[in-house]
This record gives sequence, C-alpha cells and structure tokens, in this order.
Amino acid sequence: MAMDAAEIERLIKEQLPDAQVTIADLRGDGDHYAAQVVSSAFVGKSRVQQHQLVYAALQGRMGTALHALALTTAEPGAEL
Repeated sequence: MAMDAAEIERLIKEQLPDAQVTIADLRGDGDHYAAQVVSSAFVGKSRVQQHQLVYAALQGRMGTALHALALTTAEPGAEL
C-alpha cells in the first residue's frame, strides 16, 4: 500500500514541528519519494542522526507503506 506525499509530510511535522519539508514523488507511483527536511532539531547532530530522526517520525512505514525515500536533511541556514 502506497503513501501519499501529504501523509509523509504530516508524520515528519508531527515529530519535528518546525520542519520545512519538500517532497517529490520520483516515479509517480506513491512508493518512491525524495524528501528535503530542514529542522532546528538537527543542530549539532550528524547526518546519520538527522536521518534517524526523520525515519523515527515515519513510525515504521519505511519498507512497508513507503518503499524508497531519498532523504536530504539540514539545519536552518545550511545549504541543501
């Protein structure tokens, strides 16, 4: 079962309320997305830790409802 971009954004913003989220459906199939997430929660965290925060926000849907997510994260003011 595929997820839509709005659901992905909602889940991320529930966990990271200040997040700026941009999502693109890479194949138009609701299964392969690219997401850019900018949040102050990422300050002082490694890229791996930033990605872990986003994956935690998706509540176990990676690999099930959401097949692939190309993820780019940054703290505010940093270049993506």
